[in-house]
Amino acid sequence: MAEQDWLSARFAEHQKHLQAVAYRMLGSRSEAEDAVQEAWARVSRADTGQVENPGGWLTTVVARVCLNMMEARRSRPEDAIGALPPEPGTARARVHPVGQAGPEDEALLADSVGVALMVVLDTLAPAERLALVLHDVFAVPFGEIGSIIDRSPAATRQLASRARRRVQGAAEASGTARSAKQEIVAAFLAAARGGDFHALLDLLDPDAVAVGEFRGAEAVASFFAGRAQAARLALADGEPAAVWTHHGVVKAVIAFTVQGGRITRIAVDTDPDRLRALDVVVLPPSRKTRDEQ
Repeated sequence: MAEQDWLSARFAEHQKHLQAVAYRMLGSRSEAEDAVQEAWARVSRADTGQVENPGGWLTTVVARVCLNMMEARRSRPEDAIGALPPEPGTARARVHPVGQAGPEDEALLADSVGVALMVVLDTLAPAERLALVLHDVFAVPFGEIGSIIDRSPAATRQLASRARRRVQGAAEASGTARSAKQEIVAAFLAAARGGDFHALLDLLDPDAVAVGEFRGAEAVASFFAGRAQAARLALADGEPAAVWTHHGVVKAVIAFTVQGGRITRIAVDTDPDRLRALDVVVLPPSRKTRDEQ
């Protein structure tokens, strides 16, 4: 009984870290939760007498479970997860201005390469993804990772290096695209607040649609001109967007689809359940916007 109590305490102590490992490995909140539960089922039946580093041991168990799940997923391509948010959500959408960001928020901003990164991670072989995530994100030595995937430390290092090159290329491309989109969204919000109909037209695709009922650039521009006074530029799960908050809680997210340098679609989401799953970072107004104000 004492051993089980000790194990339960160690698992609870490291559970947040284990969930983060599983999420980075699998890219799915629900699958990460399943992986951690499966890991607990395994370790609760294990002999812990020889365990000297509980955190490392538990991480290894979770990694093995995730590896099995990724390999099973690759055999069922129709179940591919696709792009998902950078971090597991909390009980409600987190909203934090950049100026007040803490270490976790800064990590989110630095690592929020969005859809492109998650898509590239999903194309990596399970062993490549495991080697990259465990070493680069969680600083697990290559020797320990190699024991999980049955590779030598040198071979594991090569796996991680190859995966890193692919991800870095995607991150650079995604960062460039995201920066351009952020400028377009910021310009749209400024034009909407100022009621600048012609500026809105310049930013909209001729066949743009908005909120499910406005079609064509003129109709969309007419609807938004003079509106969005309370909307603020933000990153919603790493993607440039606009948000409206009340007492620090996200009440609406305005998402933009941009193609060819113009906005083709604007969607407004007010569903509480979906909004609670978002991680929102409110961005400061651009220098140009501050000058206009």
